[in-house]
Amino acid sequence: MTRSVQYTSSPLLASRTPVWRSKFVVAAIALAFVGLAARAAYIQVIGNAFFQHQGEVRFMRTLDLPANRGRILDRNGLILASSVPAPSIWAIPEDVDHDKAKLQQLAKLLEMPLVELNKKLADEDKTFVWLKRQVDEPVAKQIAALGLKGIYERKEYKRQYPEGEAIAHVVGFTNVEDKGQEGVELTFNKELGGKAGSRRVIKDRFGRVVEDIGEQVPPVDGKDLTLSVDSKIQFFAYQKLRDAVISNKAKAGSVVVLDAVSGEVLAVANYPSYVPDKRKNMTGEQLRNRALTDTFEPGSTMKPFTIGLALDTGRVTPNTVIQTAPGSVTITGATIHDSHAHGPLTVEQVIQVSSNVGTTKIAMQMPAREMWETFSAAGFGQKPQISFPGAVSGKLRPYKTWRPIEQATMSYGYGLSASLFQMARSYTVFSHDGQIIPVTLLKHDEPAVGVQVFSPKTAAAVRKMLQMAAGPGGTGPLAQTVGYSVGGKSGTAHKQVGKGYATNKYRSWFTGMAPIDKPRIIVAVMVDEPTAGQYFGGMVAAPVFSEVVQQSLRMLGVTPDMAVKPQTVVQAVEESF
Repeated sequence: MTRSVQYTSSPLLASRTPVWRSKFVVAAIALAFVGLAARAAYIQVIGNAFFQHQGEVRFMRTLDLPANRGRILDRNGLILASSVPAPSIWAIPEDVDHDKAKLQQLAKLLEMPLVELNKKLADEDKTFVWLKRQVDEPVAKQIAALGLKGIYERKEYKRQYPEGEAIAHVVGFTNVEDKGQEGVELTFNKELGGKAGSRRVIKDRFGRVVEDIGEQVPPVDGKDLTLSVDSKIQFFAYQKLRDAVISNKAKAGSVVVLDAVSGEVLAVANYPSYVPDKRKNMTGEQLRNRALTDTFEPGSTMKPFTIGLALDTGRVTPNTVIQTAPGSVTITGATIHDSHAHGPLTVEQVIQVSSNVGTTKIAMQMPAREMWETFSAAGFGQKPQISFPGAVSGKLRPYKTWRPIEQATMSYGYGLSASLFQMARSYTVFSHDGQIIPVTLLKHDEPAVGVQVFSPKTAAAVRKMLQMAAGPGGTGPLAQTVGYSVGGKSGTAHKQVGKGYATNKYRSWFTGMAPIDKPRIIVAVMVDEPTAGQYFGGMVAAPVFSEVVQQSLRMLGVTPDMAVKPQTVVQAVEESF
């Protein structure tokens, strides 16, 4: 038998191999196996948590299960805001099939230029990108029918507001994440929003759910919210306000309607307004809830409080005569004027013709502290206690800082400021037997319990004066309605510009109640900067008050308290301001 290899003839094979070399090779292999075992032990036992977390980060996801936001209803159960399914479209750019024809169709369905869509999909390093949030369900179905790889949808909801711009400033709106941003949507966001659920899943690299892990946490839907607002009264009030702003070529306007018995807010409307679910190109002028955020010097609408205090303290009676001739009065060097010289006037007539001189002479009989306490008790200088964002407190300086001329001007509404909402609430003092009552945006059928400011006798006496002011010979006869007795006070004031007053810019308003003997509603109207020729509150705001009062009382089923007679147009007495 011959060998194929002659070991003795090969120098390489014939040389002696060092023993340490073989031992080294065996030791290196053994050490490698020990290292692998140690690494395996570290991964499996010692560092398990880290690697488990890394795996979860890459493949395990917690999916939110959105809760259905609660509805907002008016006092009669009509829907003011509700949520509807609105899928959101997203993509994994690196997986998208760049079929030009299908991408063109997708861009059309998403209502975006193809260039913009391609830009969103251009970065292939991205594993997630929103294409469009909250599309209509039919659109989502058409997108799914395209069968584009890498395009997905996520279940979401969007809000709808059936009453549109008429009630926008009350209801407000939500953002794309379904969080309240304004109005009731913001104030009651927690109650309406509910609580989202969750679902733990494992996804593959394509974003597809492979397996559910653990138990699902079901979402808790938000609660429905019933407001005190009557959507029919709200819509009518908004229409009449809008018409008045447009016809008077005014800058803006607001109207507030309160239930004089329960303190419920029946309507709060502003113009200009906006459509809550279509907010493109929206401006701050549209968004601002002027009835609560804008303050102004209330002017003559403050006179009933000054007279009420004088009556309540026994300093005057309704028939006390005040000499207002020659139509002016000087206080510490400053002269206060009436629009016309009236001569002797009873206290009732001081309110009827809105005499600054008469009001001033009555006010100067009283300590500044008493006036400040009465104004404060009626809610001036204090933020309204109402669940609504943006409500302001206005301004009422401490009585210790009042100079005599300031006490005089404050008696007829200059030197302090208030919002239209504050003015409306303050008149509950006269409608509710001398009590200032709390107001609410939530439905509340029980009569409100308030804090006594004037005696019931004084409140009734002032109501009679307000009826005279809204009747023949008063400053607001255009406030009268068919079938219902009304009472109220008009106001007109120059607008403040810087540290002074503009000579050609006015705010016109009217605040009152009806029926006068047993008031059911209070209505306050303000028109900002009318420029069509008329600017007195009795000419600009009183007609809106009249229409809103008449329609509101009919909608509430209030029985007329006056015989229906042919209406005669009566010229309003020009008010002093």
